[in-house]
Amino acid sequence: MPYRSSAYLVKYKEDFYRLYHVHYQQYPDDCMENIYWLEKAVQADFANPLYADIKITSEKQWEKYRYLYQMHLNLKLIEQHLRLGRIYDKQVAYFYDAPWKDEYIRDLEKAISCYRAGLYYWQEAELWAEKANAPSFNFLHLTELHFWEDERERIKTGELNYDRMLRREITRVENVKARFEQMDSYRY
Repeated sequence: MPYRSSAYLVKYKEDFYRLYHVHYQQYPDDCMENIYWLEKAVQADFANPLYADIKITSEKQWEKYRYLYQMHLNLKLIEQHLRLGRIYDKQVAYFYDAPWKDEYIRDLEKAISCYRAGLYYWQEAELWAEKANAPSFNFLHLTELHFWEDERERIKTGELNYDRMLRREITRVENVKARFEQMDSYRY
């Protein structure tokens, strides 16, 4: 007799986050799939605290859990946009790339677009980290989410700063794009 499995409706943040996964070799479609699931997770409601990813015993824990979850989702969205941008990023404009400069320029514009999208998610991650850093949470650490607590602390101290990295990448890519635009495709 065949095994009958039951389907369940994916509608909560935690459910969408479980669909996010990183491949060893990540292609553009994989990044875009992850971005899709993470954006759905950001927009979705939280499951009941009984079904949270950790054991919740108080309203304060529940509040901090929600802030950390939102912060973490936005950080993962930044990472996926960085991965996607790096797929299209041409690090250096060599003189012998001149015949394909139009294709490279299009790819560099995609990379810049990905990096700029990451800036939006960084602002969101900072906002949620700031909420999780409220004085009322000073002695409340969700030990089951210690990696997320580390991310929060690194944002607070400035050790984790995607804004600086993304702006540096955008400037670098714009410079590479400018070099391509100055190239003469008939003399290389």
